[in-house]
Amino acid sequence: MSTEAHAAPLIPARMLNEYVYCPRLAILEWVDTEWAESADMVEGTLRHTRVDRPGFRVRRVPAGKEDESGGERLQLRSVEVSDETLGLTAKIDLLEIADGQVQPVDYKKGKRPHTASGAWDPERVQLCAQGLLLRVNGHRCDSGILYFAGSNERVPVAFDDELVALTRRMIRELQEAASEAVLPPPLEDSPKCPRCSLVSICLPDETRQLTHGGAPPRRLIPASVERYPVYVHHPGARVRKKGDLLEIRTDDEKLGEARLEEISALVLFGRVHPTTLAIQELCRREIPIAYLSSGGWLRGVLQGLPHRNIALRQQQFAAASDPERCLQLARQIVRAKLLNMRTLLRRNASPDLPPSALRSIQNEARLALCSETLEQLLGHEGAGSRTYFEGLPYMVKGTREVLEGFAFQKRTRRPPRDRMNALLSFGYSMLTREFTQVTWIVGLDPYLGYLHAPRYGRPALALDLMEPFRPIVADSVALALVNNGEVKPSDFVERMGAVNLTRRGRAKFLMAFERRLAQEVTHPVFGYRVSYRRVFDLEARLLSRYLAGELTAYEPLVTR
Repeated sequence: MSTEAHAAPLIPARMLNEYVYCPRLAILEWVDTEWAESADMVEGTLRHTRVDRPGFRVRRVPAGKEDESGGERLQLRSVEVSDETLGLTAKIDLLEIADGQVQPVDYKKGKRPHTASGAWDPERVQLCAQGLLLRVNGHRCDSGILYFAGSNERVPVAFDDELVALTRRMIRELQEAASEAVLPPPLEDSPKCPRCSLVSICLPDETRQLTHGGAPPRRLIPASVERYPVYVHHPGARVRKKGDLLEIRTDDEKLGEARLEEISALVLFGRVHPTTLAIQELCRREIPIAYLSSGGWLRGVLQGLPHRNIALRQQQFAAASDPERCLQLARQIVRAKLLNMRTLLRRNASPDLPPSALRSIQNEARLALCSETLEQLLGHEGAGSRTYFEGLPYMVKGTREVLEGFAFQKRTRRPPRDRMNALLSFGYSMLTREFTQVTWIVGLDPYLGYLHAPRYGRPALALDLMEPFRPIVADSVALALVNNGEVKPSDFVERMGAVNLTRRGRAKFLMAFERRLAQEVTHPVFGYRVSYRRVFDLEARLLSRYLAGELTAYEPLVTR
């Protein structure tokens, strides 16, 4: 085997900046390959538009200008340098050459900070790393320039012994941290966190609370463009890319359009045809395309390349091969599901509900945590679920026509035998799609779970994570549609004993489903207000932290 297969990857100089700023951020971005854009990052990219284009020019510098002598300087834009001995690589924004001396110029979007050294250490270390690369490539480089676009100022940085020693130490520390593949602890109550683009991935305050307790976490969700799924269920519709838009149309008319930067997923029901160009653009932007049957059954999800954090999937597979860890996770999932079922019944059932129902579900949830085998656990889940579905008719409210039109005897799956079962099945299918997408984005394999056994074509982990949310999201949406009179018997079609929603009925459900996901609730552990869509992402990331060993336990959300 060649030595290249074992060679450590070169550290980008930009990652040194991140490491000095926050070690956890650097490992998340470079090793775990997590990425999320913020408004600050978009602005910074725009500031770099010019210097990111390779090229050169001769610049005349007026004599006597501050920090510069008069004369001509050759300027090279977007210069790439690297060295295996240093273990570094860099793309220098601008390189100025004059009198045998070269100076890297690094562009920053903000204003110059008023510090004794002229700039903060992360920027100085990044610039010095570029200088060290230029030195080992045979150039004379004793200083560099930090250009702050916000105040239009050039700040000289001397590469003295102290800064060089700091830079080399940071290189060694980052190399060691990367080789250990262990996520550094989060910063403690740091003012750096609120503006960080990865704060909703890093979870600094949440991790601190779950590992050490203490004060409730801040609601650290960075400002970003809200993204929402686009549902297309018009038979024969085509989806095509048109500039920065996705356009949905038939041969005769345009049905709608959506901005690509605002789309979280494209969901296609039945006979809908995306063009090759649209598929390629969605894959490039890492926007998943979910294919469902006309009735709403998930057929598959098309996405670009999988998440590059292979270490996380190795940890997921290792846990799945340990029967005790599988049972431990499965217990928590079943307990949370049963308790959330009990909560929905307690809040919405009529006084006619037998009091023993709530006690029975509570008891099954308690026994689930004591199960010694998966078979015992599934028995408690089945008993609790059976009691819950027996109580479901007590949550349906309305006139006699409503009660008769949405009569519910028992849970029937494939196919649903009545209108209420049709609503429940469609809701569960939508939840499956949501959690399949979430697990994929986080870097987990949606097909390997802990409660649900792996089976060809079944997203077992997505089903695991969605279990606690069946009652409080899917069932809640179905009951609200019926009790509020939003769906009518005419919104369903019956064929050969199977009942399904019509296209109009699906549209009503999807609108209600999206309203539910956008609804904010108080997180029972962290105490801040958060939408259900954000809760789904949070659940998957907390599971990944548990699998990686950062958290000692994983407990799914249980509503109060």
